[in-house]
Amino acid sequence: MASTPLVRRVALALTLASTTWLAAPATAAPHRARLGSDLERRVTRGDQAIDVIVHGSEAEVTALARRYNLRVRRLLRNGAVLGVTAGQLDAVAQDPAVDHLASDADVHSSSVTTEAIGADQVLAGLPALPPISGAGIGVAVIDSGIDTRHPALRNRVVYTKDYLGGDGSDAYGHGTHVGALIAGRAGQAADTAAYMGVAPAARLINLRVLDANGAGRASDVIDAIDWAIENRQAFNIRIINLSLGAPVVQSYKDDPLCEAVERAVSAGLVVVAAAGNYGVTKDGALIYGGITAPGNDPAALTVGALDLHDTSLRTDDTLAKYSSKGPSLYDLVLKPDLVAPGSRLVSAEAAGSTLALRYPEKHVAGSGTAGYMQLSGTSMAAAVASGAAALLLDERPRLNPSDVKLALQLTSSHVNGEGFATVGAGSLNSLAAAKFVAHPRRGLPTTTIGGASVQAAGVAFVTSSQVQPQTIVWGGSTLQGGTIVWGGAAMRGATIVWGTADTIVWGGNAGDASTIVWGGSTTQGSTIVWGGSALWGNTIVWGEAATIVWGEQTDYTTIVWGGSVQGSTIVWGEAALGSSTIVWGEVDTIVWGG
Repeated sequence: MASTPLVRRVALALTLASTTWLAAPATAAPHRARLGSDLERRVTRGDQAIDVIVHGSEAEVTALARRYNLRVRRLLRNGAVLGVTAGQLDAVAQDPAVDHLASDADVHSSSVTTEAIGADQVLAGLPALPPISGAGIGVAVIDSGIDTRHPALRNRVVYTKDYLGGDGSDAYGHGTHVGALIAGRAGQAADTAAYMGVAPAARLINLRVLDANGAGRASDVIDAIDWAIENRQAFNIRIINLSLGAPVVQSYKDDPLCEAVERAVSAGLVVVAAAGNYGVTKDGALIYGGITAPGNDPAALTVGALDLHDTSLRTDDTLAKYSSKGPSLYDLVLKPDLVAPGSRLVSAEAAGSTLALRYPEKHVAGSGTAGYMQLSGTSMAAAVASGAAALLLDERPRLNPSDVKLALQLTSSHVNGEGFATVGAGSLNSLAAAKFVAHPRRGLPTTTIGGASVQAAGVAFVTSSQVQPQTIVWGGSTLQGGTIVWGGAAMRGATIVWGTADTIVWGGNAGDASTIVWGGSTTQGSTIVWGGSALWGNTIVWGEAATIVWGEQTDYTTIVWGGSVQGSTIVWGEAALGSSTIVWGEVDTIVWGG
């Protein structure tokens, strides 16, 4: 299907985008498509200017538009953008051919040290591990553009496509910073020589979807993802970096952005997504469940942010307070998958960009088009993880997305005082991951970073929708008795216990208390128990129906979810529980009490 707009795109500020899927006619009556919470509000308010992304063939889209007298604004590869009123949207929702309606929301950017993750050693090479730099690996950076004038990015961008009608340059300054964290070359001046990307020989594909204010439309992000899928062989695109996010207003199963992510992963692309920067309120109270879309999708490698405190020593690392925590809203997907350096990272500055002009105090070195600035956020952490993924694919090109995710998770290390809902499998260790994929039969490696020994935590989780049942897709090897088996030899130090349907796969040290069982015949009824005190301090019990209790040994972040449900309001916590009382209210607003 052609990708050219049928009519001129409506300005971002004037319309709210929404998404519609066309499916086989429903048999149940009365039929009403599933609506995201934002669309329900638009219908209730009677809004007259709503953009709707229709998922279906060109013939199906055209038929739907004619049936309801809708305006076709632009064609997409898997549908079209239609202009509707609230009344038309309500009518379309009752059409038997429409399965669900989802928000095509506004998306925003989420505002390194290679030594801290061991990437400097990977680049330099070690005994039994030749130098790896990400050579030839294509990374699609779907962001605000890339300033190719910057010396760190010169000759790194092999293709540019601008979905906003420009030339791919970076008016905001975010994409340039992200791109250089992934694949930037070291600065040439003495004061910039230390600033180098994780995979400096990787190739960047610049797909601009964010404007000068760091905002864009999900439909453009979807189109960019689909373009990357279709052109993956031409540019050897193996990774898509999404240092952006939108509010979660419905299940990932109904979200068009998440659907695009799953198409990419199914096509063999690693999709790295920022977890979001909603970890605390303005008053500093902890937020759980702030993961943004598409980071809420199980198929994405979702990355939270660490604060390195300006040292390469990993024992002093802490979770960045702003980093979004899991589980995901609606689906309770455990996120993030892991965490990586994200606070005060120095990378290429786009001269004259919004960020450079708005925050001159963030400038740290260089001048003109060769400047460097310091930014913080899970956007930066996602870029670091994308670079680490490029190194693995350079070392072993046949790895698929699940392989990459498993390797990065299993080799991550424990973060003091944190649990799965905050740091996932742990802190990214690029050196350990590279050693592991180079010699998987040797088991999980111990590495030395910042002069200290670093142990792999041996934890990983993926959903059964990402891999075939009973298969740990690493060279087609199968899961036997709960232990990963590669090449006929059991891998030491990691155990995977499978659940059923879309449950999550967990791993821990073989035979010890951190092995987790989730789902399947190992539980009774709908009550599921996770682990014990060895699980980084988190004991979690998920009960039946809407009653879910989370507990911690320390009691200061105990959360009750579903203990009090009124309408669509869910209360997390009790006033007596202290600073982590949480109220999830309507209108997608999260209110936090004390």
